[in-house]
Amino acid sequence: MMDLRERFIETNGINLHVMEAGPADGPMLLFLHGFPEFWYAWRKQLSYFAKKGYLVVAPDQRGYNLSDKPQEITAYKIDELAKDIVGLIDAYQREQIFLVGHDWGASVSWWVALKYPERIAKLVIMNVPHPKVMAKTLFTNPRQMQKSWYIFYFQLPGAVEKFASANSYAWPVNLLAATSRPGAFQPEELEEYRKAFMQPGAFSAMVNWYRAMIQTQQEPPKNFDVTMPMILIWGMKDVALLSEMAYESMAFCKHGRLVTFPDASHWIQHEEADPVNALIAEFIGNP
Repeated sequence: MMDLRERFIETNGINLHVMEAGPADGPMLLFLHGFPEFWYAWRKQLSYFAKKGYLVVAPDQRGYNLSDKPQEITAYKIDELAKDIVGLIDAYQREQIFLVGHDWGASVSWWVALKYPERIAKLVIMNVPHPKVMAKTLFTNPRQMQKSWYIFYFQLPGAVEKFASANSYAWPVNLLAATSRPGAFQPEELEEYRKAFMQPGAFSAMVNWYRAMIQTQQEPPKNFDVTMPMILIWGMKDVALLSEMAYESMAFCKHGRLVTFPDASHWIQHEEADPVNALIAEFIGNP
């Protein structure tokens, strides 16, 4: 990766650890990671877009790695997570940005696009369906409920933290390797994830995203239609999410396009970095 700049930025009452690269006056391209990753999830994207002239920004979202970790489950409501991102955009003094999200970062990106559409010029979502589709499918489709067993297991206080921390967080490290294509994560890269999991309070905070999803009430947007241009990128060999949800999501996207990768898993930006980068670059245009 090219030289990265490290910052801590105050937003929505917390401090987020942020890595950035590229010209400070370039168009801002914001990358949001999911579970159980951190800013490092975008290591194959940051240099590529910084060299093209974008200001690329990749935060550790709240609860992850070096960012603040509020203890209350309610602090991880999707509304609060979205406000973190709007505050981040404000901190960079931008009216609009390009937003890219994967996994939970995609869920936050959907929410920002729905509740603050004026702040997002173009939207890129990876392997997470529209929130309406996700909510409906998770609680009505037995196949998806079976795939999402871990969401319900994560609700148990303390159980997943104890399980995950055993043998220096062997389970979440192995999870990345076992659910991805061979070679997607190199051994030395997995060690960077292990370091992030071992940050004090991190894993409990990461799991609190799932607890807040089930245990708190959200403040729904006025409209569930995505109005800005967007693309949904989907690895069809995702072990956790039914691919049919990708197709159903497009009904909510007025200016949307679905691009599928038949041989990619959930970890698509790792496995298909070159075509994914080219696809995003073509979509958002030259700076």
